[in-house]
Amino acid sequence: MHQDIIPLYAADIQDQLKKQFAYLSGGRGGDGCPVITFPDYPAFSEIPEKEFQNVLTYLTSIPSLRDAGIGFILVIDRRQDKWTSVKASILRIAASFPGNLQLVLVLRPTGFFHRALSDIAFRFNKDELKMKVPIIMLGSVSELQGYIDKTQLTEDLGGTLDYCHNRWLSRRTAIEGFAQKVKQTAQILQSFGTELAETELPNDVQSTSSLLATHTEKKDKMKEDIRVAVEQGDDILGSITKPLTENPDYKLNQDQLDNQTTVERLLAQLHETETAFDEFWMKHQQKLEQCLRLRNFEQNFREVKAALDIVSERLSAFTDVGNSRSHVEHILKDLANFKEKSDETVTKAKMLASERDAFIQSNHYAVDSIIPKCSELHHLCDAFTTEIERRRKLLNKSLELHDLLEKSMKWCDEGIYLLASQPVDKCQSQDGAESALQEIEKFLDTGAGNKIKELNKIYEEYAHILNEDLKDHVQKVFQKQESMEEMFQKRQVSLKKLAAKQTRPVQPVAPRPEAFVKSPCTSPGLQRENVSNSESSALRRVNYRKAKSETTELHQSRGGSTMDDEENLAVLRQHVMNELIETERAYVEELLCVLEGYAAEMDNPLMAHLIPPELQNKKDILFGNMEEIYHFHNRIFLRELETYVEYPELVGRCFLDQMEDFQIYEKYCQNKPRSESLWRQFSDSVFFQECQRKLDHKLSLDSYLLKPVQRITKYQLLLKEMLKYSKNCEGAEDLQEALTSILGILKAVNDSMHQIAITGYDGNLNELGKLLMQGSFNVWTDHKKGHTKVKDLARFKPMQRHLFLHEKAVLFCKKREENGEGYEKAPSYSYKHSLNMAAVGITENVKGDAKKFEIWYNAREEVYIVQAPTPEVKATWVNEIRKVLTSQLQACREASQHRTLEQTQSLPLPLPASSCASPSRNHIRNTKKMEEKKADLTSLEGCGATVAPKYPEKGKASPTSPDKKAKRHEVVSDPTPFGSRGWAKPSHSLDASEENDGWSSAEEALNSSDAEEEGAGGAGEIKLTPGKYTVVTDYDKGVSEEFTVKSGDLVQLIREGEDGLWFVKNLSSGREGWIPASNLLMLIGNSKSAQSLSSSESGTASSNLSTSSSCSDSCNVSSTSFSDIKG
Repeated sequence: MHQDIIPLYAADIQDQLKKQFAYLSGGRGGDGCPVITFPDYPAFSEIPEKEFQNVLTYLTSIPSLRDAGIGFILVIDRRQDKWTSVKASILRIAASFPGNLQLVLVLRPTGFFHRALSDIAFRFNKDELKMKVPIIMLGSVSELQGYIDKTQLTEDLGGTLDYCHNRWLSRRTAIEGFAQKVKQTAQILQSFGTELAETELPNDVQSTSSLLATHTEKKDKMKEDIRVAVEQGDDILGSITKPLTENPDYKLNQDQLDNQTTVERLLAQLHETETAFDEFWMKHQQKLEQCLRLRNFEQNFREVKAALDIVSERLSAFTDVGNSRSHVEHILKDLANFKEKSDETVTKAKMLASERDAFIQSNHYAVDSIIPKCSELHHLCDAFTTEIERRRKLLNKSLELHDLLEKSMKWCDEGIYLLASQPVDKCQSQDGAESALQEIEKFLDTGAGNKIKELNKIYEEYAHILNEDLKDHVQKVFQKQESMEEMFQKRQVSLKKLAAKQTRPVQPVAPRPEAFVKSPCTSPGLQRENVSNSESSALRRVNYRKAKSETTELHQSRGGSTMDDEENLAVLRQHVMNELIETERAYVEELLCVLEGYAAEMDNPLMAHLIPPELQNKKDILFGNMEEIYHFHNRIFLRELETYVEYPELVGRCFLDQMEDFQIYEKYCQNKPRSESLWRQFSDSVFFQECQRKLDHKLSLDSYLLKPVQRITKYQLLLKEMLKYSKNCEGAEDLQEALTSILGILKAVNDSMHQIAITGYDGNLNELGKLLMQGSFNVWTDHKKGHTKVKDLARFKPMQRHLFLHEKAVLFCKKREENGEGYEKAPSYSYKHSLNMAAVGITENVKGDAKKFEIWYNAREEVYIVQAPTPEVKATWVNEIRKVLTSQLQACREASQHRTLEQTQSLPLPLPASSCASPSRNHIRNTKKMEEKKADLTSLEGCGATVAPKYPEKGKASPTSPDKKAKRHEVVSDPTPFGSRGWAKPSHSLDASEENDGWSSAEEALNSSDAEEEGAGGAGEIKLTPGKYTVVTDYDKGVSEEFTVKSGDLVQLIREGEDGLWFVKNLSSGREGWIPASNLLMLIGNSKSAQSLSSSESGTASSNLSTSSSCSDSCNVSSTSFSDIKG
């Protein structure tokens, strides 16, 4: 009997079936019983019971239930075996066979001994081998063919049945796989159908479109799976029927026919499932499309209804019916324009409402909710059209009324003119009176179509447009008409009397009509206040308005273009401001993105395994001070910028207020080469790639690390644009100052990038003060030894040197190009030597070359001829060096003046002015030397000497420190410019010059203001005393660059200071300053001209400036040592 067992598949027991200890060849017995063959298998007894049972169970499950119910025929081939094995095999098969048995055929061993033994043993063990079906022992395959037809036996049993076990196993696996595929597809389609059926319809267009797209995508995938399954089934069916295709006479065995039937049945089932799914999908798709259409309709309905509400609200504003004909015509024109613009909205609404029939015809599931909305749209459109037509009719009615009123007024004016134009003297005769009566009657006949007949009828006919003003106007016109008719009636009565036959003549006395009649428009009757009260006054107002209009037009013709230009400039300024703020916001977001997406991830433990060991703990090198830059822009600068959004022309103040903070970019740019080098080493790191992927950045990190450099350069471009459009605005000066400051920062950044490339300098570059200039030059040396002008190592070929000008020294370096990429390709600068600015002088012009100037040192002991690339570069460098030298000289002057003042105040009695110069200097020197022995030199700062305890407050504030100006980032000289005490080389020491009191010989022409003033003051021939003097010549070369005097100015000499300087006040301009005594003698006309800060040398018109060693002696300064600077 057939038992319910767990279904097995060939793929599950494929290895067991491959052993082929039993197989289903497809052969059949006489009554259609399936034949299972047990071929000769030497290891039959060693087959595990589980495998044996699985194979028999699977083989018996393959035939149809009808064939399996008839029973199986077992063919046990043991021709090569022993009787003992035959017996064991039969007993095992009998015990484990799961199906019905029809017949058991055993091919016994062919050996004589085993054959005889099997016959005997079978007889004696017949009862032991007794089964439910007979067991027939066969001696040969010919006997087997007596039970089973030869065509149903395989070739190894002497038959002709074509059987290949591997092919059979492959086909069974394919059929069962196809069956599982069909079953799985049906289940997926059923599940998908359930999902579609249970899906709730969305309430908006976007969600509905998304749902429809998602379901369509899933449907397409299902259809693709079905197509693949059908192709798989067709391939299997084709392989089964292939023998028939190749040989029409070939007959399929029963197993092949069963396989064909199975595959065809599965294909049919698959087609039925697909057809059912297609039908369901069509309904679901239609429902989704209808839902999408409904959502579109609802969205359009809301938009159109809102638009209709807006136009209806605007239409409701057309309430004015006009106070004159021109006013009404203007309103009608506005209404027509409004209707034209509103037609688009109304058309859309009507088109949307017309979709009602389409929804009904398509049997839309929500037609009940669509019809009311369409009806509402129709109603709104009709209501709007009706209302606008009503408004138009009202205005036309108002126009009709104003036409009537104007006709009436015109008729009244013409009647009054007629009465006024009739000559009174001519009307005294009968003919004249009759003629006048005829004129009057003829005129009154024209009133039928022009005058207001009944006021009440007018009120009744135009009641729906009459407001108080219009009603009052109608009443006044009607009163004017009545007054005019009354005048006509009186004139008619008079003329009729005159027209009667007269018995005697009457001599009338009447005024001349010409004196009364001036214009046909004049009316003496009651008229509307704003129309006929006083027409001459109205004319004067018209003339005044006309004149005013002409004046205004003339003014506009002159200033209109200026106003337009100002408006255009305001728009351009706002555009630049918007760009500035928008790019600033984007810049802040980019910085935050880098800090969070890269910098923070370097500290993330979850990302640590992706970071190379060499990159760890180098975040500060890679990102520099980007976080500081971000916080400045995010917390301060961006917020400040946004406060100027409505005042773009004042944005320069925002930059100036934050200018000091922009110096953080110098630190970032200085770190950029290290960052660039580190990035190139690890740019291919997985860590950076992962961070870039998370941020979804198209560009790599190095592009974002360049953002701060790009941003700081962008500001000057935006400021230039803003200044271009704000030249006449209030904030133009601030914009110019901000632009200058930003350019100064860019220059400082650029200079610092070169400065950090200096190699070979033993000291600290920061001690040299601020870097002011840097650039490449051709340099020749022209040194002299002692006081003889001998060229020392004169160079005909120039040296290529890169100069760095600091506040305290100028460095000479040799530029060396480096190999590499990016920042690594930047040049380096090999340090050669330096000059202390305390002992430097310049000659601005060198004969024969406009690009050359001289830098000389220690009274021209060392001379460097410097050739700039262009005259402009030379001028810039000369001006900058002059500023440094002047600031140092000024600091020295102020220090010596301060000490002189203190020493003067500390004396018990004042000394005469003529004897103050030399004793005070000696006293200062002696006092200074005594104080230096007592004080710690390292604690002294500035040029000011230590003062007595009697004046403690003066000692605290150093008078030599330069004033801090309000302008930001202006180059400020160091308050201690002379640092000569620690110089190592004797040739660069200032002590040598002190032996000769700091001055060079006359033939060397040092051109030092100190030397010349000392010589002038030491002559002792002419004495200057405090007082007022008149200037006889112009002067603009004072120690203070701002102090100038002109011929005729009144100046006051206040006091004499150190080194022959006088403190002078210009009483004409109110300015004060220091002037050398020799120059004063020239100014007041008591002495010849003397040289000051500039003079000629060697026959060339070159201007020289220096701060010589004598200034160091006079100031007696203690400052930072420069012993590390080489000569």
